[in-house]
Amino acid sequence: MSINSQREFELLKKIGFVRTSGSKEELKAANILLNEISSIGLEGHLEEFKSPTSKITKASLKVVEPYEKEYKVTPYNCSISTPECGITTDFVYIEDALDVNLVDIKGKFVLINKSPRPELYKKLIETGIAGYITMCGTIFDEEDKTDITVARMREKNTKYGKVPALFMRMKDCLHMLKNKASKVKVDLITEDIELTSQNVVVTLEGTKYPEEIISFGAHYDSVPFSTGVYDNGAGSVIIMELLRYYKENPPMRTLKFVWYGSEEVGLLGSQAYLKAHEKELNQHLLMINADVGGSILGCEWALVTAEQTLVDYIDHMAKIKGFPLKVEQSIYSSDSTAFADTGIPSVTFSRFAPDGGDGIHTRNDVIDYLSAEALEKTTAIAKEFSETVINSVVFPIEKKIPDNLRKKLDEYFNKQSKNEDSSEAKK
Repeated sequence: MSINSQREFELLKKIGFVRTSGSKEELKAANILLNEISSIGLEGHLEEFKSPTSKITKASLKVVEPYEKEYKVTPYNCSISTPECGITTDFVYIEDALDVNLVDIKGKFVLINKSPRPELYKKLIETGIAGYITMCGTIFDEEDKTDITVARMREKNTKYGKVPALFMRMKDCLHMLKNKASKVKVDLITEDIELTSQNVVVTLEGTKYPEEIISFGAHYDSVPFSTGVYDNGAGSVIIMELLRYYKENPPMRTLKFVWYGSEEVGLLGSQAYLKAHEKELNQHLLMINADVGGSILGCEWALVTAEQTLVDYIDHMAKIKGFPLKVEQSIYSSDSTAFADTGIPSVTFSRFAPDGGDGIHTRNDVIDYLSAEALEKTTAIAKEFSETVINSVVFPIEKKIPDNLRKKLDEYFNKQSKNEDSSEAKK
């Protein structure tokens, strides 16, 4: 069977709608994938899990000194409410939040250039800030053509405590600073809730080594406002085409194909899958991930979270087969990283657009900028690589995460901070 990129593209159109974590639309997309699996002659199933979020009933920010103006905001899901009457407090811009910026900010609402990572978040909580604002977008954005980010505050931050937290347009933040805003009134009423999300799972039994498992993965959810065809409807249809191929060409080793829900809010789908299948993880030899693809403008990448020998092998394979492919030993903020954290080597195949060549995480992630031909490029590379290892006489990839990548994984999942917290508790 040859790759049918037009079939991939038609499936991509079918799932090209906003499908956020735990939404009815995410479930609709899951059922479309299930139907496609059924059309191949296989039986897939859904595995449900919980996705924490918030029900927002009020969210506003108004500058009250030295002028009065209300700005549009969106709150972080899973942050915390203000008192019912809101809070009125001093406002200060702390830039990149260096230590000097953190002096005398207790009780103030602060503006930060970027969402705080756990180490900084912990510092902000310890200083006693009233809350914080994160900028999104650019200073050139037109309000009727762009959206304010919606995101969830992650557990690796909230374990240190919660404060009200908001997103604002960068353009509005600039306006506040130019006009020397010094005091704000913030109203935020939010309630923590849980939604049901789901992974789509199908298994192909190996013909010779059924006890050895290679896993294919792609997340199928999107961020708000986005049809998510580039990120990551593309990866979803790529592994569907690979499922078709291996159905017609039975693999020597068992293959698990999983479409993950709720990746965009913290890799929840892959982490739920790993927890539910913990007893079989010793059988998993490799995870092959597809995340972002199909962009007409772009370049093929393989991000390898494994020993350098696998990096070299993929690079050599690409040169021998004539694939223009950049290969790098790295971690990638996708479901592959959750697998690598458990000690399972992983590879993510992607087609990255140049800066300005895609609409990732915005309303501009639409199919106009994608093509069947571009999808085929990533699919062909993933097929060529996967087939050589799946059907190898002896599995050639060492099940080991090297120390340099383990350090990056620990930083990504904030494990270093956990170790520090444990040490402090023993003192």
